[in-house]
Amino acid sequence: MTNWLAGMDITADRLNDGVDATTTSSGATAATDFTVTSFSGRRSGKLVTITIRCNYTGTSIPESVAGNGNILDTAMATLPSGWRPPELMEAIWDSGFNDGGATIDTDGTITLRTTSGSDGVGNNHNPRVSATWIADD
Repeated sequence: MTNWLAGMDITADRLNDGVDATTTSSGATAATDFTVTSFSGRRSGKLVTITIRCNYTGTSIPESVAGNGNILDTAMATLPSGWRPPELMEAIWDSGFNDGGATIDTDGTITLRTTSGSDGVGNNHNPRVSATWIADD
């Protein structure tokens, strides 16, 4: 266990618990109108990084009000147990068409919330969500 002192920098070595990194590429589940096309998780010490890409098969997720960048909050997928953040966190997503903000809840639910493009999320867009956090275990 690391004893943290005032002024110490967080570094990979200080977060590393001496155990080799753990990785996964399975266990993520898609929400309605999505298909998981890839998922990867990596845990090195207490540092956790996930990236998940889904294909959207619905008609569209429009902006809630034209031009404001908010889309209807839409669940995209759920992360597997052991790969969930210790508190609600913000994440980013990108589809190649546009990008925006998402949240990841402690139950692993990934929710798309905002978009940079006025088209929202269209059929066959492939939002990819990436996030990093420090585990609480």
